[in-house]
Amino acid sequence: MPAEPAGSAIGFEAIGTRWQIDSAAPISADLVAAIDARIGVFDQTWSRFREDSVVSAFARAAGSVDLGEDAPALFALYSRLGGATSGAVSPLVGDALERLGYDASYSLVPERGPRRGAPAWADIAVLDGTTLTTTVPVTIDIGAAGKGYLVDVVAALLTTAGHTTFTVDASGDIAHRGAPIRVALEHPYDPARAVGVVTLTEGSLCASATNRRTWGDGLHHVIDGRTGEPVDQVVATWALADDTATADGVATALFFAAPAALASEFGAEGVRIFSDGRIERSPGFPGELFR
Repeated sequence: MPAEPAGSAIGFEAIGTRWQIDSAAPISADLVAAIDARIGVFDQTWSRFREDSVVSAFARAAGSVDLGEDAPALFALYSRLGGATSGAVSPLVGDALERLGYDASYSLVPERGPRRGAPAWADIAVLDGTTLTTTVPVTIDIGAAGKGYLVDVVAALLTTAGHTTFTVDASGDIAHRGAPIRVALEHPYDPARAVGVVTLTEGSLCASATNRRTWGDGLHHVIDGRTGEPVDQVVATWALADDTATADGVATALFFAAPAALASEFGAEGVRIFSDGRIERSPGFPGELFR
């Protein structure tokens, strides 16, 4: 992240993705430093790609570790997402992803043999306050909602500093405050095309697609936690919610559950595209779809 603010816009790399923050008011150097520090704490805690992260300790051995202030809200959201998808969305899919080759070294070489789903949370883990205790080694991966959660954290820092009109965009996970903006919904097979557009005012929009983070025939990052297999029926999703963590989690859940059901459960409107081109949306989805 730059040491000095660049007017009302900041661009930087963090947690393995590109971020852009735009604000109608100048972003101070102190606020830039605070955002940098907070993202650093989050990454140090939750990145399974760092040997020195807090969650990496659980991959090495069972035990009890304090995961800090973000753990209760994150795992509570995952509990709801898991319930809404019959276990398909899980924070314990890290081992399944690593067996597919999406590991800390980015080997991108899948293991031979049958694939296995994530263990059931209740069978191996207990969260007491901010301390997680596991009974077996397990690789935690919060990719289904963690980036959206962190976008909310950054947005809260901007709001606390007095910013009222801004956009935080972490590679498609977007929180926006202020005057409306129009956001294109990228076609999953052609980034130069859009399948629709959404007007975003106060709230968040998140997208997920199987054409991102791919490394082989049918191999990508959207995993069914019940089977350990990459999904193959839905290819792209979008979700709108009041907060980005919910929108991010629901965008993942849309690979496994109908938009209308998730809208009822989470108050988040969504749309998804199937591999055969069909589009399904929740009744209240406010975006314009081009087909």
